[in-house]
Amino acid sequence: MTGASRPPKSRRSAAAAPSPEGLTLDLERYVPAFITFIANKLSNSATAFYQGNFGVNVTEWRIMSLLAIEPGISAARICQVIGFNKGPVSRTLSDMQSRGLITIRVDPNDARTHSISLTGKGRATHDKVIVAALERERKLMSCLSADEQEVLIDLLRRLHNNLGAVTGETT
Repeated sequence: MTGASRPPKSRRSAAAAPSPEGLTLDLERYVPAFITFIANKLSNSATAFYQGNFGVNVTEWRIMSLLAIEPGISAARICQVIGFNKGPVSRTLSDMQSRGLITIRVDPNDARTHSISLTGKGRATHDKVIVAALERERKLMSCLSADEQEVLIDLLRRLHNNLGAVTGETT
């Protein structure tokens, strides 16, 4: 994939014509590859930027932003929204707690569940990072018109809502 703009191609499969070795993907058309490559590059650059400027990695930022939206949520809810496994989320939460960014309390209604919230320090960090995150988004989306941005957001939401078609999970 290149950064160069290309004229629209005719509708065809992401699988190229068979080669002597078998079928190959056309990475210029294979949507899962585009999404993965974009996500990986965004995530890696965000970690470097957020770590260097705010002392948090991208996973911590994702958790912090979710806790700002849904204070007191459980680790299971974090895993559900972010799409991470429980082990890495649990380790990240433990580290964030030890650094004073979050508090983890036993849910009074269910001792098996923990309520997770940002501390004052965590909220202050969130409030600094969100400004940078929104600026990064603005720069990323600057190649699209306002109408194109709305179409992209709608299409991404529809793909997200259709993930069960390939994961087998229901939302």
